[in-house]
Amino acid sequence: MKHITFYLDFISPYAYLAFEQLPKALEGLSYSVEYRPVLFAALLKHHGQLGPAEIPGKREWTYRQVQWLARTHQIPLDMPAAHPFNPLALLRLAIACGSEGQANRYVCETIFRHVWRGGEDAAASERLAQLASTLKPQRDAAADDVKSELKVNTEQAIAEGVFGVPTFVVDGEHFWGLDALPMLRAYLEGDAWFATEAWQRAGSMAVGASRKG
Repeated sequence: MKHITFYLDFISPYAYLAFEQLPKALEGLSYSVEYRPVLFAALLKHHGQLGPAEIPGKREWTYRQVQWLARTHQIPLDMPAAHPFNPLALLRLAIACGSEGQANRYVCETIFRHVWRGGEDAAASERLAQLASTLKPQRDAAADDVKSELKVNTEQAIAEGVFGVPTFVVDGEHFWGLDALPMLRAYLEGDAWFATEAWQRAGSMAVGASRKG
């Protein structure tokens, strides 16, 4: 059985869609998943990037595309009242419901749907209180150990080379994005292509030009 580490942030509509689509995409396969909430903004900062919602033009395209993708995959999706928003309270709540930085699928599903269904304010204090009442976390989401576990998750993701969410890690191989789910399935099925020179060479491609410096 293969083990998948799923790095996610509830702020990402692509992470939501991938989360909802994962069981169908991997139907019939034997695998296990650990869900690791991370702070997407910290990944962006580390890699010197802006998020899709921070770039005019790309922002509008992103919101239109994710609604198209949701329609295509028949996944309910409503844009929240405002986006981006600060996801820290949601990330910490997910971790407070679990242990050692992990959250279970029910918790992640409940929080994702809190954000991406209904079209309401994902960060509204009264809605957050109601969400916490529903999930009944084992620990205080504002506790230092919970904050530390989120930080460790994010640092671990960065150390592993994760640059965005959703990212699925299996055997040290990374599969990024909703559109990587067919690749992930092929890998889990043992597709020999992943052992070919084409896959290996892509990771050591020479840089022909750089805009840095």
